[in-house]
Amino acid sequence: MADSVRVDVWLWAVRVYKTRSLATAACKAGHVRVNGERAKPAQTVRIGDEVIARTDRDHILGVRALLLKRVGAPVAREAVDDRTPPPPPRTEAPAPILRDRGAGRPTKRERRDLERLRSR
Repeated sequence: MADSVRVDVWLWAVRVYKTRSLATAACKAGHVRVNGERAKPAQTVRIGDEVIARTDRDHILGVRALLLKRVGAPVAREAVDDRTPPPPPRTEAPAPILRDRGAGRPTKRERRDLERLRSR
């Protein structure tokens, strides 16, 4: 078995990115770091390395096993030590203020009432 794997192949195999070309593009764009250093697509990862990959947020992943092919989700989970902190809780936004359709522009009084409501 190999003692190292390309970082773009590993990220694709453990299902961080949907395609290998997306993983390669993320590496080229600087969204992937291996042990704190910016990674090129062909950089190798070894067991015990820390990979930080940015998708919708930063994923902090430890390399437990080296994979050359994309595998099922249960096997992929075993190959990764996921140290990503949980996302912050969502805050509830107030319901948008809607006007009746065809009501036209608000009058000065209605506009002031709307601004008063929005500022709360």
